[in-house]
Amino acid sequence: MEASGGMAHTPTALPYFVALSQVLGLTVVAVTGAWLGLYRGGLAWEGALQFNVHPLCMVIGMIFLQGDALLVYRVFRNEAKRTTKILHGLLHVFALIIALVGLVAVFEYHKKMNYADLYSLHSWCGLLVFVLYFVQWLMGFSFFLFPGASFSLRNGYRPQHVFLGATLFLLSVGSALLGIEEALIFGLKSKYSEFQAEGVLANVLGLLLICFSAVVLYILTREAWGRPPRAEEQALSMDFKTLTEGDSPGSQ
Repeated sequence: MEASGGMAHTPTALPYFVALSQVLGLTVVAVTGAWLGLYRGGLAWEGALQFNVHPLCMVIGMIFLQGDALLVYRVFRNEAKRTTKILHGLLHVFALIIALVGLVAVFEYHKKMNYADLYSLHSWCGLLVFVLYFVQWLMGFSFFLFPGASFSLRNGYRPQHVFLGATLFLLSVGSALLGIEEALIFGLKSKYSEFQAEGVLANVLGLLLICFSAVVLYILTREAWGRPPRAEEQALSMDFKTLTEGDSPGSQ
């Protein structure tokens, strides 16, 4: 269904779910900051507080910004596709940069404190997700933003790109949950089972992470909420295919 002026009709419930996702996402960031500020001493790039940069950066980059990047095509349904692609890619770039700062912080902290690196399941999963996320961004740039990729290659890779994006988002949330649990066990030890205030707050943070990811995935999996095809974009795609592969628009 098309609204007047060539604008696609926005499903009634979509803006409410998008708003809910943003409220949850910002709450996740705020609760993470509150946890680190109230119970872990705050943030600094020197000394013991350098470690706290890691969880905050990973939550902002690999979860909040990554989730928003996945929603771009749902939110900006009527914008030019190239503009939406660039915004999608830029949000992922910001997520990568912020997450990289978080990784540098934790590795430098371990080095200063003479702690071992990469021995826990959280660290294995987290590093794997970051590497795969970077590879996913490179592949997405090569196929969808770089002008040399053919129409057939883009079409063939698109389902894998969508699947990997959602999978990496879920794995990022899972890695964060492992990290929260690890931090609580190391920090509170036996007091964790005594319902300490810090433990309760961090558990609430974990539940908020799950809720945020559930809302994002719900929006992504509603087929009716996807970006509707626009006539001019379909025509451009057919012209691009004709120029790069020699097919005629009516050959398929």
